[in-house]
Amino acid sequence: MNDITTLSNAVQQASVSKDPIAAYDQIRQRCPVVHDKRLHWTLFKHEDVVNVLNDPKTFSNAVSRHVSVPNGMDQPEHTVYRALIEPYFNEKRLAAFEPVCREIAADLVRQSHQNQEFEFVSGFAQIYAVRVQCAFLGWPESMHEPLNQWVRKNHQATLAQDRQAMSEIAVEFDGYIRALLEERRKAGKNAPKDLTTALMHETVNGQPISDEAIVSILRNWTVGELGTIAASVGIVVKYLAERLKLQHQLRYKPQLLPAAIDEILRIHPPLIASRRVVTKPVTIAGHSIEAGERLTLLWASANRDEAVFGNPDEFRNDREPSQNLLYGAGIHACPGAPLARLELRLIMQELLKGTSRFALGENTEPVHAVYPAGGFDSLPIKLVMETCCGACS
Repeated sequence: MNDITTLSNAVQQASVSKDPIAAYDQIRQRCPVVHDKRLHWTLFKHEDVVNVLNDPKTFSNAVSRHVSVPNGMDQPEHTVYRALIEPYFNEKRLAAFEPVCREIAADLVRQSHQNQEFEFVSGFAQIYAVRVQCAFLGWPESMHEPLNQWVRKNHQATLAQDRQAMSEIAVEFDGYIRALLEERRKAGKNAPKDLTTALMHETVNGQPISDEAIVSILRNWTVGELGTIAASVGIVVKYLAERLKLQHQLRYKPQLLPAAIDEILRIHPPLIASRRVVTKPVTIAGHSIEAGERLTLLWASANRDEAVFGNPDEFRNDREPSQNLLYGAGIHACPGAPLARLELRLIMQELLKGTSRFALGENTEPVHAVYPAGGFDSLPIKLVMETCCGACS
């Protein structure tokens, strides 16, 4: 295969729809930089991706015509908004949220299907993602079902690449947020003292933050969180369902969970890719790329690069954390990473504590999500709780 090829041909040869992670491994080994009409220049190697992440002047994040605060911004504007939002994920706020999040996780485990196979992604992981996100933002329980429906509609439109539907669905989501802002303004001093209300009182360069910016911030937090958390829970549960020895080790040594979750999500990334725009002519892996051309950074390949991780499928709890690109790197590294890690740690603790084991279902096969989504579209899981026969009482 030539170094320059179309991604679509490479993907077809590697059976990406059946096993996308294995497909990206094959492409990376043959074509570390690939060009194609849909994704433009795609980078597969860890080194190339890290170089882009650490050079925000050459590789711009302003890739969309829509306002995206702050991840779609460049410096110095990005710096201002980043400083505004980072305190929302600090240790004090997360410590206050931890018992709330744990109770949501424990309640979901208690109410889940026990000792019978069920569809885990829609019947557990997505529900958890919606509930914890609403709780963190201070949104009412009445938002749970609309958000669940919205996630499904957005997923279907994205898979179909239906641009009109995607645009209409985005407007629908923004409408939810604007309604919440209006309710808080009407309530005045009686508005809920939550994260959403606090965000409304922020200032940017001495001026009140605009509704457009608030909507964008909350949209980015919520849309990204819902998809990523649900995908991550599914990935980790499937991985441990296939490895009972590791599952039991983590059940009895929960202190190992944080590093284990990060490592599992390196092996099977929940985030597939992100985009950049080149601001000046550059050369990457011998390919000349002109200013204005677009790049796709393929996390799902870079985080499995043999040059950095050796055997990418080898599970190791002692890897150098800075090499794991799960939450990005550079000035655009995910500010919500501490929240995501908290939510994933707590749901896995409660799942492990509330079951004697969990296993893959026997009646249907898992179905991989299709680009640009990560994880699984469906995942049959059986949560096993072995009850005592009474002889030991």
